Order: sequence, then C-alpha cells, then structure tokens
Amino acid sequence: MTVQTERPPSGPMKVHRRTNGGHGKPPESRRAGALLPYLLLLPAVAVTLVFLGYPLINNGILSFQNLNMRQLIQHLTEWNGIDNYKEILTGSDFWRVTGRSIAFTAANVVLIMLLGTLVGLLLARLGKRMRVALLIGLVLAWAMPVVASTTVYQWLFAQRFGVVNWVLVQFGFDGMADYNWLGSQMSTFFVVTLLIVWQSIPFVAINLYAATTTIPKELYEAASLDGAGAWKSFTSVTLPFMRPFLYATTFLEIIWVFKAFVQVYTINAGGPDRLTEILPVYAYIEGIGNQHYGMGSAIAMLTIVIMLALTAYYLRIVLKQEEDA
Repeated sequence: MTVQTERPPSGPMKVHRRTNGGHGKPPESRRAGALLPYLLLLPAVAVTLVFLGYPLINNGILSFQNLNMRQLIQHLTEWNGIDNYKEILTGSDFWRVTGRSIAFTAANVVLIMLLGTLVGLLLARLGKRMRVALLIGLVLAWAMPVVASTTVYQWLFAQRFGVVNWVLVQFGFDGMADYNWLGSQMSTFFVVTLLIVWQSIPFVAINLYAATTTIPKELYEAASLDGAGAWKSFTSVTLPFMRPFLYATTFLEIIWVFKAFVQVYTINAGGPDRLTEILPVYAYIEGIGNQHYGMGSAIAMLTIVIMLALTAYYLRIVLKQEEDA
C-alpha cells in the first residue's frame, strides 16, 4: 500500500519576525537599560550623601550658632546669624593662618611632585628585581598609618635621644647634640614637610610609573632614529603621555596636603606658640580646644570654600593648557 504525501514547496522558507517599531527590544526594556547606570550609581550616591552630606549640612548649621559648653550642656540653640563669620573675617589670625596654609601646601606639593616624578621615572628604567624591591618599599611606606609614621618622626627628631641629632653629632655637628627641632616655626615646618613628602612620594611615583607603561616603545625608537637624546625623548614622548596623570595627581595632592591635620597636630599641636597652625588645625583648636564650637564650624566652612577656590583655579589653568595644546 502506497501513501502519497504532498511535497513541501521548494525554495527558502519565509520566517516571520515580530518587530517593535524597528527596534530589537520593546520600549520597556530600552527604558530599563537607560536607567541601569543610574541605578548602579544610586548606592554610592546614597552613601556619599549620608556620610558626607549630612555632616557638611550639620556643620553649616552650627556655624550660624553661638554654641559653647553652656549651650551644649543645657541643649540651648542660640542663633547669632553671621556673627561668627564676621568675627573671623575681620580678625587678623584667620588671614595669617590662611596665607601660611597656602604657602605650606604649595611648598609640599612642589616637592612631592618633583621627587615623586623622579622616582616614577626611575622605576621605569630599573630592572625587574630592583623595580620590585623599590615598589615593595614604596608600598610599605604608603601603607603605614599616618599616626604611626608621625610618631616615628617624633622619635627620630627628639631633642635628647633622637636618631637625627645623634647622626649629626657623629658627623661632627656637635652643636646639634640637644637641638630642639620643634622649638621654632621653621624647624617644625621642616619636620612636618619631610614627613608629608615621605608619605606622599609613593602614590605619585607608582601613579606616574603606571603612566609610563602606557607609552608605546615604537615612539622611543622613532625618536632615537631622529637623533633625539634622553632629554629630547623625555620632553617629546614621555612628558606628553604623562601630562594628564601629572594634572590629576597634582590635584589630589593639593587636596591631601591642604587638609593635613593629623601630621601637623600630632607633631607639635600647631606650636610653638601656634606658629605652625594651618586651617584644619586652627579650626580644631578654636572649636574643640577653646570650646567655641560655632566658631570652629565657621572656620571649617571657610576652609572648604578656600579649598574649592584653589582647586577651581588649578582646574581652570589645566583646562586652559589643554585647550592651547
């Protein structure tokens, strides 16, 4: 018995697809995909607002109050408007400390960027074993807690049993036997600057060494074929690639040095005679030390404004140089 069946038509089969207005995904999926980056940023934004936004707003509110120990104990709220700001801005202490803070920040950042860049370039030129050894030393110095490293520097520069004085005496400087490094403004700033530069060089060096690894080797070979020496290769090849990293690192170092409270306060509490106070230390001593909490909050708010102004000025210079280039 033979069963006859209908043969399927020859030729390619037509496949019918559902289209949604010419797009592969429905509108709901496209809308969810557009919102996904913002949803992923939401936890970070929420944490930032809670841990940074709330203290900033609370500090701003306190800056308009007359808040001393009496008001704090009795839970009194005494608003005094802009009296705190008026007293600060019309006094000479604030402007003296502000100028000192800017000069202190500038000196430290220049030294940090200069020495950090040299160490970063050295890392790029060393062999593998020496590079690893130097990187380990830099990371260990970088990872050391700030208070611990500050305490070590206090021991090194101690007046009677400090290692620095002992070494200087061994080299024939007998007058340094009992030298008090924290007894004058300049010597105290020297110790603090040495500490901050030592703590900051690893970050700059490692960052700039990472920048050198992005430079194609062919550019150096082409510069060498053109007769460029070491300095010409640096200015024409290395520096242009490192410039964005230098800008970003300098920006971060300005912020970090300007708010270097722990080092200055731990070394000598802004002494001697409050001659080494920078703005964060000045705000702490006025607010917590002298129990003028409203005054301390006002100084902290002005410090933030000055830091924003400095960083905005620096970014303006950077953007202008980028446009000219």
